[in-house]
Order: sequence, then C-alpha cells, then structure tokens
Amino acid sequence: MRAVALAALLVVACGPVAALGLPDWLDFGLHAEEPAGPPRPVVSVILADRDAEARGIPGIVEARSQVQLGFQALGRMIARPADLGDKVAQGQLLAQLSTDDLVASTRAARAALDTAEVADRTARATLERTEALAERNVASDAQLEQAQQAASAASAAVERTRSELAQAEDAEGFARMTAPFAGVISAVYEAPGAVVGAGAPVLQLSAEDTPEVVIDLPEQALRGLETGAGFTVWHRNDPDTQIPATLDRIDPIADSATRTRRLYLTLPPDAPFRLGALVRVRFGTRDAPSLSLPTEALVTTGDGSTVWRVTRDGEAAHVEQVPVEAAAPFRGRVNITSGLRTGDEIVIRGVSSLAPGQPVGRRLEP
Repeated sequence: MRAVALAALLVVACGPVAALGLPDWLDFGLHAEEPAGPPRPVVSVILADRDAEARGIPGIVEARSQVQLGFQALGRMIARPADLGDKVAQGQLLAQLSTDDLVASTRAARAALDTAEVADRTARATLERTEALAERNVASDAQLEQAQQAASAASAAVERTRSELAQAEDAEGFARMTAPFAGVISAVYEAPGAVVGAGAPVLQLSAEDTPEVVIDLPEQALRGLETGAGFTVWHRNDPDTQIPATLDRIDPIADSATRTRRLYLTLPPDAPFRLGALVRVRFGTRDAPSLSLPTEALVTTGDGSTVWRVTRDGEAAHVEQVPVEAAAPFRGRVNITSGLRTGDEIVIRGVSSLAPGQPVGRRLEP
C-alpha cells in the first residue's frame, strides 16, 4: 500500500508528461549520446615554392678567378692606364713605376760587380805568388792561409754582387705591370703619383669566364646541404629574370665575427649579372622547388620527423601522418627535402591533438 501511494504521488507531482517516462534526475545515463558536431576546421598551408622575395638571401656576384696585382719593387707609380671597370686583354699594360731609381740601382749594382771582380783578380794573383813563395820556403804557412782566405772572400763577393745585379735588372723589368689573364678591373687601390711598396696591392683583376655568387649562412642552415644543390638567383630590380645556380663549395671555417660560413654558387656563363652586382638568392630552382614549412608543423619522434597531411574528397577530409626528411630550422621555417610534393595541404596548428584518419573540416588560413 505504501509503494502504491508513492507512485501515485510521483504521477501527481510530475504531471501527465512526466508520467510517460522517468524524470531527468532518475535518468542514469540510459539515453543515447548526443550526435557529434561537424569536424573541426584545421589551420593548414598549401605547399608551394612561393614567397621568393621574403625568403631571399642577399648575395654579391664575384669572379671565381681574381687576383690582386702589385709591383715587386718599391717605387713611384707614374702611370696607370687601367681604371675601375675596364676590360683588359692578357699582357696589356696596367700600371708603370718610375724607372729612374731602378736604373740607378742597376747601375750601382753593375759598378759593385766590376769592383768585386777586380778585387777577385787581385786576390787570385796574390794567392798564386804566395803559393810560389811557399814552395821555396820563403812564405810561411800563415801567409799562405791568409792569401787563400782572401781569395775565397773575393770570389764570394763576386757571386754576391752578381746576384744583386740580377735582382736590380729584374726590378727594372718589374716596373711594368701587365695583365696575367683577360678580365675586368674590379678594384683600384693606388692612384698615379703614389709611392707603392713591394707587394702592396695596386689593382684587382677578375676573370669574366666563371662568375659566381657569394652568400653567407649560419651553420644551422647548412645541414643537409650538399655540393651540387640548386639555387635561384635574381636581381631585385628584375625579379622576373631568375637564373639557376649550383652550389660549388662551402668555406670549411666559419667567420670569427659573424660565425657564418661562405657559400659559392656557380652561375652559367651567360648570366646577365655584372661583377659586383647585388642579387637575391633562394633555395631550389624552377624544376626542383624548395618546399618549406613553419617549424610548428613538424612532429619529431624517436623514429624521425612527420607532418599531418590533409586528404580531401569533396566535402569529406581526413588527416594522415606522413614521414618526411627535413633540414635544420632556420628563421622559423624548415626545408623539407623529401616526403612531400607541391600542392600538399599540411596542418600547422594543433598537430599534437590529431590522430591518424581523423576527419577534419574546412581549411583556415594561418
């Protein structure tokens, strides 16, 4: 009777609607779960070789073969027919020293040689007389030894002055500076009338047959970069003219001040860049583009690096984990060397909360 009364009281309290089912506070999870909402949107990027200007590295066009030229003797430069930017042929006169002092030095060296030869003949004659006297026991052994030493010293003096004369004559010939190879004057250090020391640079001559681009990069940006890698070079005033370049060599030692290493990129012989031109450089070429991602898109595990790629089929889309090979991060981005291709959609936000095959929604721009 007590149970029947309680049931009647519940019917009265909950009303006619509640009488058809249990109230909410008596529903112990027996109802079905609410239907799931639409898949969450993802922040992703489409891989493409773009933003070249933003990723450009400054560089300068230089000649692979270049040399600083100087005189091998001290003197006053009286002429310098070659000037900055001039194209010169092999053997062409570039600069000339005054020969007055050099001719005087040659004349003095020749006079010193004549004097040494006279002294040598005198010493030899004295030695011969002393030897003859020594055979007759007229000259002592000490006198003979002294004559022999004097003759040896005179002979050595002749050899020394003969060498000095040869050096003076060579120095007189070194008064003319000629081009060792055809090229262009890329730097000028001294003007006519200046007194230049032996070995001091006067001009810099650069060959035009092998132009190359020089860039500087930090150590972390060189990981995975090998000789023969492709680059693209363009002038900032003409970004549409892009020239392919090839990595030729990397300096083995970093700069002590900037801690960067210098890279040398070989240009084709018909590259439309003048020596000394300032250019921009980026990784990759038109045929082999360089693909890069923000560093937060990369998932690093003990087995390597992976990214989440989005596959779309109409309105449906899901993610898959793709292993990739990547270089070291540089300026917030990382270059992908293998595993992806142009046009792939890669998730760059919330990568740690995704699961293989998970459905995703529309794409959001970062």
